[in-house]
Amino acid sequence: MFDLLLRRVRRVRLADDTLTDIAIQDGKIAATGDIDAPARKTVDLNGEVFVSAGWIDSHVHCYPNSPIYHDEPDSVGIATGVTTVVDAGSTGADDVDDFYAITRRASTEVFALLNISRVGLIAQNELANMANIDADAVKQAVTRHPDFIVGLKARMSSSVVGENGITPLERAKAIQKENGDLPLMVHIGNNPPNLDEIAELLSSGDIITHCYNGKPNRILTPSGELRASISSALKRGVRLDVGHGTASFSFEVAKRAIAMGILPHTISSDIYCRNRINGPVGSLASVMSKFLAIGMSLPQVIDCVTANAADGLCLARKGRIQPGLDADLTLFTLKHQPTVLTDAENDSLQAEYILVPLAAIRAGKGYMTEQGSTEHAFDL
Repeated sequence: MFDLLLRRVRRVRLADDTLTDIAIQDGKIAATGDIDAPARKTVDLNGEVFVSAGWIDSHVHCYPNSPIYHDEPDSVGIATGVTTVVDAGSTGADDVDDFYAITRRASTEVFALLNISRVGLIAQNELANMANIDADAVKQAVTRHPDFIVGLKARMSSSVVGENGITPLERAKAIQKENGDLPLMVHIGNNPPNLDEIAELLSSGDIITHCYNGKPNRILTPSGELRASISSALKRGVRLDVGHGTASFSFEVAKRAIAMGILPHTISSDIYCRNRINGPVGSLASVMSKFLAIGMSLPQVIDCVTANAADGLCLARKGRIQPGLDADLTLFTLKHQPTVLTDAENDSLQAEYILVPLAAIRAGKGYMTEQGSTEHAFDL
């Protein structure tokens, strides 16, 4: 007997929306398709609700003890239909043990990109002091938490690196090699260092976050073309992550890039308490809705928070609805609700449809969102 059986949910496909059943047993996806078998609990969605693999937010800040960018894992995760979050460098080697202990109490699955600065984000300029970059401390932290630390994070903008220019990234690449070539996420912002210098050091699997920021040191040239250095990096297998955040996403840049076929590999929020509550981020669903409004298709958007996100951070148990993988699912609707959305430049875009997360299933356990509890008559 299955633990939970979802009947007649709509899977997101390229050609059409296909109804399916999904059976869950012992925290794993047990079967999909037309299922005629008993379950301890059956929920019939009547074809009215979409299902995807559980949404993965590849760039959040949810270490509650961080003095600058902090939040609670479940506030940016399960409460908003997101089953997995990846904290992008809030902690370094000095405080990752504390963060790990906190995340064990969360319903949301939490992973970490370890800041190459051992002190993490206790200040805005964690890479201005090269003594903070301690390769031995990183290696010890990765050894202690091999299933929690899924990559490294280096923030490469002028306010962070101070007078050190490109040197912290050179150190980050050396540390990466010493730790089994873990994925390296690199924050880009104001220069120096110049984005061309950054891009030249990146290799296959590395991630540029804040890829559509509107700052002068962005992926587009002043004439609106893709920088040659970024074009070369993409050909080498470097990945683009959105990382919306408070100051790092421009509709103008995103629309121009996407029109040229420069789509993100992953859509992420860079969310923490202030930009969650006060905007312009709000939630991962809100960021995803912005990309629908720009012109990406629903399957493309969903891939960016499921399969693509799992592949980019080597989360082998996540990202797809397949028997044997974690029973992490997001239930949502695509609601016709004309809405004005805002980017980090305070520019606006009219959206006709928005994504509304109704519930999340994490390791087989159901959690209703606020919208799901008030707008739909099903209960997990």
